Amino acid sequence: MNRKQCASCGEKTVPVEGKMMKRAAVFALAFICWLLGFGLMRASPRIYIPNFDAGRFLPLIPFIAAYLLAGVSVLKNAVHTLLKGHTLDENFLMAIASLGAFAVGEWAEAVGVMLFYMIGEILQDTAVNKSRSSIDALLALKPDSARVRNGDGWVEVSADSVAVSSEIQVRAGERIPLDGIVLEGSGSIDAAMLSGESNPLSVTAGDEVHSGTVSLDGVLTIRSTKTADNSSAAKIIELIEQAREAKAKPERFITVFARYYTPAVVVAATLLAIVPPLLFHDAFSVWIYRALTLLVISCPCALVVSIPLGYFAGIGGLSRRGIMIKGAAHLDTLAGAEYFAFDKTGTLTRGQFSLVKTEPADGVSETMLLETAARAERDSNHPIAKAIMKAVAEKGLHTGAQAVTIREIAGHGVVSEGRDGVILAGNQKLLEDQGIPVKTSDSAYTSVYIAKNGVYYGRILIGDTVKPDAAKAIAELKRLGIKHIHMFTGDMRTNAEAVAEKIGVTDVHAELLPQDKITAMEALMKRGTAVFVGDGINDAPVLARADAGIGMGSGADVAVEAADIILMGAEVERVPEAVKRSRKIRRVIMENIYFALTVKALFITLAVFGSTNMWFAIFADVGVALLAILNASRTLR
Repeated sequence: MNRKQCASCGEKTVPVEGKMMKRAAVFALAFICWLLGFGLMRASPRIYIPNFDAGRFLPLIPFIAAYLLAGVSVLKNAVHTLLKGHTLDENFLMAIASLGAFAVGEWAEAVGVMLFYMIGEILQDTAVNKSRSSIDALLALKPDSARVRNGDGWVEVSADSVAVSSEIQVRAGERIPLDGIVLEGSGSIDAAMLSGESNPLSVTAGDEVHSGTVSLDGVLTIRSTKTADNSSAAKIIELIEQAREAKAKPERFITVFARYYTPAVVVAATLLAIVPPLLFHDAFSVWIYRALTLLVISCPCALVVSIPLGYFAGIGGLSRRGIMIKGAAHLDTLAGAEYFAFDKTGTLTRGQFSLVKTEPADGVSETMLLETAARAERDSNHPIAKAIMKAVAEKGLHTGAQAVTIREIAGHGVVSEGRDGVILAGNQKLLEDQGIPVKTSDSAYTSVYIAKNGVYYGRILIGDTVKPDAAKAIAELKRLGIKHIHMFTGDMRTNAEAVAEKIGVTDVHAELLPQDKITAMEALMKRGTAVFVGDGINDAPVLARADAGIGMGSGADVAVEAADIILMGAEVERVPEAVKRSRKIRRVIMENIYFALTVKALFITLAVFGSTNMWFAIFADVGVALLAILNASRTLR
């Protein structure tokens, strides 16, 4: 477990899980020494040691031991800050405040500063470790080894050494090491760590599978399609690493804030210790004590710890839901987005031709229409032909005998001649050129007209079907207050408007080239924060150009690379989920900022007027930090 030190600190410390027990043990020993010091303070007047003022100095021994045990790291960091000329930080504040307390005889309070600061550090490490665990779990997505075919057998090798097109065997209970296509076998796979979905997915020969998922039953033989470095699991881990680098606006605010805040506090405390005694002829010890109290209260631990922790924990929690964010800055942008633009094909629709509807002629059944079309299209590689054949197979229909001759007429369709006659399958012009009248009506889908032996059989409507969750996703975005939702597509306007009407999008930008999408996105960005959601190669430029780009994990690799946020899988309803969760994370972080600043301001005022002491300062500082850390930990959920 690693943790970068806060932005105001002069040195990076890297505590690890193994050190947490050691730190807890050191704290326990320091606390015992502190209690011993209290005991000696009460008992020392009754202790007589020749030539030694036990009543005054004996308790100092355990107090110094406790102080060094609890505060040595703080003192070292404070010295490092001064020697390196870095910005003064909370280590410097704690060191000055505690050493000053020793100087004015407040030994117990000096040790208390360090002890309670150490409690805050332990609580912080615990919270970070908890949030880190959700991210560290992702490291298990990438198996170290793979079982590869070697002649007639299988041999286990390093997953990094497996080449593309290798045959891999995955047994029940094992994690799939590389992306690939199932060659043999069938079963269920658990993709929860990859997509966030708990329901198992059924796979069989021909289906695509991703690294990081787990085979629940059966034995699968898979042909790898990517190397380990380019696998889905590797991409997720890479996204997590990128997420640690980008800073959000609140984080940048704290960096700048701490740069000026800490020196200002030191100057204010110095003036408080010197000016009032000179003006009002009070005892210097009274105002020095108030100045030291102000230093303790002013420590910005709650801010510099809870804000990065909130983002870190939030990104970890989102990753468990299959929402991968490349940096806290992108999470901030998503939370404040006002405009959303969606690509159509592959994002709001399935991106594949399929049968939408059949319109048989009078006296012709749907089965007869489809089987007749299948006889003509069975040997064609055209996407429309494949859609018809897939529908026929799904319905369990027959394709009949193979045609004797098949002629494909470019731009028109297919003419098939077989034992039972001539079949035409194509557009309206193909049939009309043969003198066959057709019944037609306007449609947003591609129409395939079918005729046999000069008789019109009907038409089949083929199109790219809308994803079942698309309308729900758009409605949820509107419920979240996103009033401006647009669709960008290179498809014809009639097709685009038909899809838009089904899912509830009113602003349609159709027949766009990639550069046109960028122009349209820039127009939205001038009006407010704009997010683009896409999955295709042609979406990559606008994904990179938008204030935040959301890529579908099922899309093209180049689109995933260009995007700032990745939704594992093809479910578009994850878009409003990402918005909702990012807003909650941002709200928690802003709560910490306002709460910490308010409490600090209140206690600083009390310290200046002498209405509080260092004990209250200690409890106020640690209490604010503790509450802020606990609140930040909510972002894990």
